[in-house]
Amino acid sequence: MSKTLVIITGPHAVGKMTVGQELAKITDLRLFHNHMSIELSLKLFEFGTPGFRALNETIRKTVFEQFATGDLPGLIFTYMMDFDDPAEFSYLHELTELFSSHGAKCHVVELCADFDVRLARNKSENRLANKESKRNIEWSEREMRKTAAMHRLNSRKDESLPFESYIKIDNTNLAPDEVASMIKERLGIA
Repeated sequence: MSKTLVIITGPHAVGKMTVGQELAKITDLRLFHNHMSIELSLKLFEFGTPGFRALNETIRKTVFEQFATGDLPGLIFTYMMDFDDPAEFSYLHELTELFSSHGAKCHVVELCADFDVRLARNKSENRLANKESKRNIEWSEREMRKTAAMHRLNSRKDESLPFESYIKIDNTNLAPDEVASMIKERLGIA
């Protein structure tokens, strides 16, 4: 059986989790969205503290190792990255190396959407149901604006990225199921 890792990246509320949910429906892949580990870690530790970071990293590492070495067909992982931070690329490289060393095909999908569309998506029922920490909309919108001002959360047009299999999709005007179908077709995922 061939394994697959799909990393979906992009800024806050771009639709990473929702697209991942739709992709999981039309493939044999399981979804591990980034807030699955974040929300559990927040129940025990303040965000950013050593305890939070250690627990969050341990959960993710365990999930990645189990999927890379186990019998399941593959994983969809969502991740927001700063495209100006070399450590982010190192993290994704280590993750894809773990999977590819066990025969997996690894893909990176970058989503982008207009900021006003993302502000509306930030209030979606699905997002709020799956991400308890985002339910304070006022705080969440402030965080979106602050992070967007401090970090580059999407690649530049025609930027060369160090991913073997990579696509970028502007999903401003696309439904999540359409985007999932595009990903499946373009990347040849079973």
